[in-house]
Amino acid sequence: MIQGLTEFLPISSTAHLKVLPILLGWQDPGVSAIASLQLGSIIAIIIYFRSDLLTISSGISKAFFHNRWNDTSFKLALSIFVGTLPIVFFGMSIKIFWTGYEVSIVRSIPSIGLVSILMSLLMLLAELLGRRFRTLDDIQIYDGLLIGLSQSLALIPGVSRSGITITTAMLTGWKRQSAAKLTFLLGIPAITLSGIVGLKGAIATFTFRELIPLFLGICASAIISYLSIDFLIKFLQNQSMMIFITYRFFFGILLLSWFYYPFQ
Repeated sequence: MIQGLTEFLPISSTAHLKVLPILLGWQDPGVSAIASLQLGSIIAIIIYFRSDLLTISSGISKAFFHNRWNDTSFKLALSIFVGTLPIVFFGMSIKIFWTGYEVSIVRSIPSIGLVSILMSLLMLLAELLGRRFRTLDDIQIYDGLLIGLSQSLALIPGVSRSGITITTAMLTGWKRQSAAKLTFLLGIPAITLSGIVGLKGAIATFTFRELIPLFLGICASAIISYLSIDFLIKFLQNQSMMIFITYRFFFGILLLSWFYYPFQ
């Protein structure tokens, strides 16, 4: 449920999946379990945007079979492909070269708290400076690359994949709702790959008894993710991100206070 609620809202699912178990006195679920739960979010996003995905598939077909390379749907598909490359590259690099990532300082409570505060300020900057006139009809390949590069920062717990990509899109002139929709579509390949790799790791290390609640978690993640997507898309039609900015700022303050001055 936590995964589904926080994956698409710009408040960082990784941070909450790391922090809340600690606050509740549970063990850290680990990278594999957290990544596996993302499969539920992918199921939700594919169902929610099924018509858009069919349109994108049609755009690819028109480009290759009818030479309609300037079709908006094809440019969106190409932007998603280009935007996925950075996070795949950096994600693989971390997995290969950073063997202590799971217990590194970037996954510590102080780091997550500080990153959350910094992200709240960056999101506030996007709200204040964003011109908000562009939609998916204005998509260009460089949008995919730029937003894809920013998506790579979500490998740092506390950044929030949706938070950093929506912020980047808004800073480059995108409307809030269009930025969110682009973020969700762009996240499909990255979240899918992460979920599959995580599930593979979980199957390799978990016992059968542990896998049962994991799969139940994926189902819960799918249901709550669908509701979260629907909420955010409708919310950003007429509302700003100030509620999320405020939450992220005080969430970060709370984590730093709790770590350095533990509650008695």
